[in-house]
Amino acid sequence: MATSGSNLLAKEFQNYKNSNFPNSNYISSSNSLPGEYIIDEDDRLKEQDRLLPIANVGRIMKQILPPNAKVSKEAKETMQECVSEFISFVTGEASDKCKKEKRKTVNGDDVCWALGNLGFDDFTETMKIYLNRFREFEGERSKISDNHN
Repeated sequence: MATSGSNLLAKEFQNYKNSNFPNSNYISSSNSLPGEYIIDEDDRLKEQDRLLPIANVGRIMKQILPPNAKVSKEAKETMQECVSEFISFVTGEASDKCKKEKRKTVNGDDVCWALGNLGFDDFTETMKIYLNRFREFEGERSKISDNHN
């Protein structure tokens, strides 16, 4: 029986992950502020909690493609796995930095640092700009909320 491309990719990825990250920990967002994650080494996420919703992944993929393009379920699932692993890879690096600094909260600056440290320099500057805009927005939203109370 032939192995489909996504199954082969999943197997290769699992082998890579197991050999390079044998004790990888996941990040839990419970009891954290927006944009921050509390490190919980004993918390293993369920599969559906680890993956971004496939509808969202498909929507993002379609935004880049020509209007008449079709995206197969297999392509969406493969991208869903890749995106989730990329997020885990970057947050894992940011988490390691926090552990070394004896901190328990991963913040946006840690994620920007991790992107640069992992060689994703093209994303780092864009992420810093987004992070600053997000913080400005949150600050303005907080002021509005304070004025209504």
